Amino acid sequence: MGLPRRGTEMRHRTVRSFVTRAGRLTGAQQKAIAEHWQRFGVDFSAARLELAALFGNHAPCTLEIGFGNGEHLASRAQAEAGRNFLGVEVHRPGIGRLLRVVAEAGLNNVRLIAHDAVEVLRDQIAPGTLDEVEILFPDPWPKKRHHKRRLIQPDFTELVAAGLTKGGRLVLATDWEPYAEQMRLVLGGCPLLECMDSAGSASRTPTRFERRGTNLGLKVHDFAYRRW
Repeated sequence: MGLPRRGTEMRHRTVRSFVTRAGRLTGAQQKAIAEHWQRFGVDFSAARLELAALFGNHAPCTLEIGFGNGEHLASRAQAEAGRNFLGVEVHRPGIGRLLRVVAEAGLNNVRLIAHDAVEVLRDQIAPGTLDEVEILFPDPWPKKRHHKRRLIQPDFTELVAAGLTKGGRLVLATDWEPYAEQMRLVLGGCPLLECMDSAGSASRTPTRFERRGTNLGLKVHDFAYRRW
């Protein structure tokens, strides 16, 4: 199947926004990857995706970066059959879990990529083809010496903006206050994006990370930006 081997995800980058944890796959997750990757998985390559060919239609496409266990992506895909969903994640247990859910529910509007989101946006997503990008609760890398690993940086923001259609949305959420401030500064400095009213946590299925933060009393910060 097409999942990359550990250690090969970012051979051209020196600073990673993630650590590939050796999460243990359950038997069900291993089976889902073996049986369903060929149908729902997209192997990474430095060639632009034709989204209409990939999904077999011209519906608008949402890219979710770092979908974790896939709760939110699966929920939206079930509720919005007229929209396509492309999920990017590097952690195999989450990929296996979502593949099982997608296959059991017959969600033909879902495709998954097991690769670094920066390289996917840079090499695989054609400019102006995404209707929406969602980044929900990315790793906040709270220690100061690790701030350079945070995903939301100026170069990355420009990649996201380039992938969006005119009028396309970038939706983000974090429950880490200092990271929320960095998001405001970085996204506010991107000339291709304008701030919208926040998306609001009520409009999505709470993720495992969101529930954990809420239980700890952390405030959720939602952001939404539109491509000029």
